Amino acid sequence: MKTALISVYKKEGIVDFVKELTELGWSIVSTGGTYKHLLDNGIDVTDITEITKFPEILDGRVKTLHPKVYGGILYRRDVEEHSKTIKEQNIDSIDMVVNTLYPFEETINDINSTHEQLIEKIDIGGPSMIRAAAKNYKDVIVVTSISDYDFVLKELKEKGDLSLENKRILAGKAFGVTAQYDALISNYFNNQNKLDFPENITFTYRLKQSLRYGENPHQNAAYYEKIYEAPKEKGEIIQLHGKELSYNNLNDLYGAVKMVKEFEEPTAVAVKHNNPCGIATGENIYEAFKKAFEADEVSIFGGIISLNRKVDVKTANLLSQIFLEIVVAPEYDNEAFNILSKKKNIRILQIENLNTMELVKQETKDVLHGVLLQDRDNKLLRDKLEFVTNRKPTDEELEELLFAWKAVKYVNSNGVVISKNKQTLAIGQGEVRRHWAVEKAVKRSIKDLKGAVLASDGFFFGDTVEELNKAGVKAIIQPGGSVKDSEVIELANKYDIAVVFTGMRHFKH
Repeated sequence: MKTALISVYKKEGIVDFVKELTELGWSIVSTGGTYKHLLDNGIDVTDITEITKFPEILDGRVKTLHPKVYGGILYRRDVEEHSKTIKEQNIDSIDMVVNTLYPFEETINDINSTHEQLIEKIDIGGPSMIRAAAKNYKDVIVVTSISDYDFVLKELKEKGDLSLENKRILAGKAFGVTAQYDALISNYFNNQNKLDFPENITFTYRLKQSLRYGENPHQNAAYYEKIYEAPKEKGEIIQLHGKELSYNNLNDLYGAVKMVKEFEEPTAVAVKHNNPCGIATGENIYEAFKKAFEADEVSIFGGIISLNRKVDVKTANLLSQIFLEIVVAPEYDNEAFNILSKKKNIRILQIENLNTMELVKQETKDVLHGVLLQDRDNKLLRDKLEFVTNRKPTDEELEELLFAWKAVKYVNSNGVVISKNKQTLAIGQGEVRRHWAVEKAVKRSIKDLKGAVLASDGFFFGDTVEELNKAGVKAIIQPGGSVKDSEVIELANKYDIAVVFTGMRHFKH
């Protein structure tokens, strides 16, 4: 007769699972609350203390940590010396371990949980049993998910045992469970200890959605979601309409949300390939979107629109005239939603707390043999701007410069933004020479640039000032810090262009 050790926090489905095990001839050993639950449901079950001859102690903190348990799990059935030792020590075989861990994840995601409650939800015996069974997977079946109950029973009924391949699959899943569990605990302590860059770090995510493909059809892809977010970072994405999001949708969506959150006024952002193609603010969300649309009526086709105010009927009517992949906003009027949802292919997303949720503190990027971790670019300016030319910007120009400076933060380097009336008129991005980015922006501008302003994510040289003067740009905001700053300032004075140095750059690679 084979023996299964059952110790589960989540009791769903366990009674039916164990009943079928007993019908297949398995004997059952259990612990604490699980033992009582099975006993109350009429199952013949042995308390673990009858095996260990040692009571549960320390409020249940110690119950399975015993040689009679781990010897029964870990001994190799094909090693004669192991079998001899087990017999000498009067240890019974344990051939299956079924365990679901204390709910540390649920507890940490409950904003009302205290530190003491979290500590008590750190499982010790569970991960140890799981790891022991997974290590000895050739001889022991390890089950860590309710979703595997039916699969295990089916295999046992049809074949009397699980294949070695399936045992190995369950073992891999088990180690994934304990790794994720420990990573969550480790990250919690790192946060408690205010360690932004600890010596060791492990990121943990759970599969949210398998994707049709990645950036291109020949690339496989999946979407994994965070297991834990700080309360201020929580912002549930509710999909109200449309087909599943793609890899590129999800990537661009993040960019669109980051951009629109930079602005407090009613703002609309149009994104294509994770670059803005139109950003504008207005007295209301309709005016903001109309200006963003007019900034580049061609590139917006098939793009993503993020809005930081409720979508009304007037705005929905304009949105519906364009082919868009996604619209995301905090809220929609009922009639506005009805208008948009008539379009079959549009994805309508809602993030109710879009304006109040905080973005993640740190961001990662894959590199050769590793990953880069950095603080998110969450600052706009240093404490003080430096007005370096004879002509200082007017109050209106300074307000416009700050609008453009916010926009250029999200343009791939080398990047520039030309704007007027809080509407991007031209965007130059991703060039290896900044002058080329400026040339591109000037050439592609939708309107006369006379009186417009320019923001640059990095410093530039005299040839750029010459180009901007020809275009009619009257004010510039840039980091400064070049050995040729004096040349730039001299030319700007010559052309009566106001230049503001920020003392900080916003490269985005």
